[in-house]
Amino acid sequence: MSKQLVLMDHDGGVDDYLATMLLVTMDHIEILGVVVTPADCYAQPAVSATRKILDLMGVSHIPVAESTVRGINPFPRLYRRDSFVVDHFPILNQSETIRTLLVSEPGQDFMVKVLREAPEPVTLLVTGPLTNIAYALDKAPDIEAKIQKIIWMGGALNVPGNVEKNWEPGQDGSAEWNAYWDAISVARVWQSQIEIVMCSLDLTNNVPVTSEIVRKMGRQRHDPISDLAGQCYALVIPQDYYFWDVLATAYLARPELYQLREWETEIITTGSSQGRTKIVSGGRKIYAMDQVDKEAFYTYILQQWAR
Repeated sequence: MSKQLVLMDHDGGVDDYLATMLLVTMDHIEILGVVVTPADCYAQPAVSATRKILDLMGVSHIPVAESTVRGINPFPRLYRRDSFVVDHFPILNQSETIRTLLVSEPGQDFMVKVLREAPEPVTLLVTGPLTNIAYALDKAPDIEAKIQKIIWMGGALNVPGNVEKNWEPGQDGSAEWNAYWDAISVARVWQSQIEIVMCSLDLTNNVPVTSEIVRKMGRQRHDPISDLAGQCYALVIPQDYYFWDVLATAYLARPELYQLREWETEIITTGSSQGRTKIVSGGRKIYAMDQVDKEAFYTYILQQWAR
């Protein structure tokens, strides 16, 4: 059986590295590359950490590309600095050299190249903003036919967003950060005919990172990947943290754990609701992950990281 072709686009938050680690464990997936978007991170340490993770997992053949796109509304520096912490974890710095290839071209152009050269349509797993896809669609409209679907961790449909008013004065709290960073690009992707499967805050709010699950990872720390995953989650456990990107990624391997629901939507690009994914009759149809078997999900990720 041929493997499913996947190109990953992440933005360097702690959960982005964990999503990368989960994706690599999926035997039925062929990863064509990883694009790192400078959104919820600082670019240099995020790219470095990503390459070191791929080295640790023995998949140094997977190329990494640094995107040079920029959003409209930067993530808070407090969020972005975690990329420096992860890049300095001892488990990722046991070698003086990084073997995983860093491609010379910008990530958004690398995306176009990968899609054009792929022998069959590619699934895009996006755990950050959609800016690279919007750029690619504008630069090379022909690549739309090469995208099988987009699985996106982003948006908030029937729950409040996570762009808090105290961080972003003038906003009404309805937007999710990956959409808010560059709402215009989200709207551009919404204009396409590509199938979109969203993992929105409506679902992720129900799947928290708990002390119990992190301690279970600790009991697997003789496995290097569980050790790294536990360190990542220990870094963020004082916060209200959820399985955002990891939950979106797990759908690729275990779709039977999820229930999808179709919605008609539009993207608000201006004003106090900028970045809101709004449900409107007659809007752009998307699928949203509506429910998940939470305990089966927890069991799955522990199993996958036991290596």
